[in-house]
Amino acid sequence: MVHEKPCLPDVPTAEPPRPAAAATLLALMHAQGEVERLSEREQLLSSLLVSVNAVLWAIDWETRRVLYVSPAYERIFGRSAGLLLADHREWRNSVHPEDLDYAEHSLARVLEQGAVEDREYRIITADGQIRWLCDKCYINQQVVPGEPLIVVGMAEDITEKKLLELELHRLATTDVLTQSSNRRHFFECANQAFDNACVQGTALAFLLLDIDDFKDINDTYGHLEGDQVLRRIAESGRGVLRRGDLFGRIGGEEFAAVLPGCAPEMALQVAERLGKEIQALLFSYEGREFNVTVSQGLASLREDDSTLDSLFARADAAMYEAKRLGKNRVIAG
Repeated sequence: MVHEKPCLPDVPTAEPPRPAAAATLLALMHAQGEVERLSEREQLLSSLLVSVNAVLWAIDWETRRVLYVSPAYERIFGRSAGLLLADHREWRNSVHPEDLDYAEHSLARVLEQGAVEDREYRIITADGQIRWLCDKCYINQQVVPGEPLIVVGMAEDITEKKLLELELHRLATTDVLTQSSNRRHFFECANQAFDNACVQGTALAFLLLDIDDFKDINDTYGHLEGDQVLRRIAESGRGVLRRGDLFGRIGGEEFAAVLPGCAPEMALQVAERLGKEIQALLFSYEGREFNVTVSQGLASLREDDSTLDSLFARADAAMYEAKRLGKNRVIAG
């Protein structure tokens, strides 16, 4: 007898993953990882841009439209980045008026040179502060024909550095007591004025002043009072002279001035007015009042003057002649 095997129900078997579905799943997982890594990079870049104390920017050169400005813009300029992105003229409005022409023309040189570095100019922040910037700009190297020309740059706040440089320059060129030019700086500027006058064929006058009986002032009233005399005479000099004139302390009680473009007659009037201003100064020491006077020597540029030294020598000789003739006067040499 033959026994038949019992019939068993069909049990479905699991299908192996289809190759296309597996590839899609792997692609999705890879894309998700790339998105996460991209997001991490964007977050890192964003945090770096926030921490950088410089303004990174990019503009479309033809339209001057600002394409990008980094977060430091609002911190340094004190102005809205949104307004700048909406209107590029916001940048012009922030540049110090005295530096605007330089800032614009130096930026335009990027077209010729491909890069312009170390442009220094001032800006005025929204609250009225003046800050110094050092700006570097470059043409985007990935220039595609027919595509807009993009100029990128970085503007660094160098205010503290600039103020330090200016202070060091002031200390190097200024007489500490009177805040006038010191001897070295005065003669540097005076020689430049002399050269300009010779090239342009314009007038120039050299004035030398010496305080009368200054030793007696120090001996009678003390050196502190003598210092006060020097300071106030320097103030008088700066007050009387014209803008563009040079004034400095070149010796213990000796001052000098150079008057560019000043004809001999006008220079004499300036010297006389300065002498009267100084004589009108009133000093007081322990209840006693006193005045001071100066002897002045004046020399004007002549055709045979080859160096500033010749003017200085004539002014010096004239000043000693003023002393000899009784002091408190101007002698033209």
